Amino acid sequence: MIRLILVVLFLIIFFIISLPLFLIEWIVGKFSKHARDVSSHAIVVCAFRIILFLTGVKLTVKGKENIPDEACLFVGNHNSFFDILVSYVTIPKVMGFIAKIEIKKVPLLNIWMYYVNCLFLDRSNVREGLKTILKAADYIKSGVSMFVFPEGTRSKDGKMLPFKEGSMKMAEKSTGIIVPVAMTGTADILENHFPKLKSGKVTIEFGAPIYTKELSKEEKKFIGAYAQEQIQHMLDEHVL
Repeated sequence: MIRLILVVLFLIIFFIISLPLFLIEWIVGKFSKHARDVSSHAIVVCAFRIILFLTGVKLTVKGKENIPDEACLFVGNHNSFFDILVSYVTIPKVMGFIAKIEIKKVPLLNIWMYYVNCLFLDRSNVREGLKTILKAADYIKSGVSMFVFPEGTRSKDGKMLPFKEGSMKMAEKSTGIIVPVAMTGTADILENHFPKLKSGKVTIEFGAPIYTKELSKEEKKFIGAYAQEQIQHMLDEHVL
């Protein structure tokens, strides 16, 4: 329970400090969006690192050399809120997340998410969902990588749900590069014993990039399933 109290206290302090930071980032953005992207990314990464430290997460990173220099689409399995923190602090580039539309209503958090290029996906509205996908593709083409959890929601038992093929269009309509990401141990930090926070070992692995132009016609048709197969293979290796 002490870890939870420390994290809550840190978040309160961080969001109080965020008020003047929002103004600073807004001013920076008026002169250079890229400069704002970099500075906002650095601030959020720092905050996430502190949370992981306070929680006692022991992080193992594999396959970091597989991350390409170009902007790309990262796709990963989703078991915990901590998936976002773990992936964000290990990917060394400006990156936004695709988040569910409900999070857009959370005060202060939604501003930081805007500053770090996160987009909100309304899965109940196909037309608006497509607009979000196309906007994400534009972000990638402009040099901002994106991260999506194609299952659409967190898995309750650790087993991946089928990937939604529509989310893969972000890669197809941009640089055509997908990086599969496998994470294990994140649910043991919070979800498996909510509301307690417990220290634990977390592994994140980046698989070899998938270049959509090199795939067969059949693989392109079910690229979500293809990416999920690569992630499942890494997850299987984690438990050996």
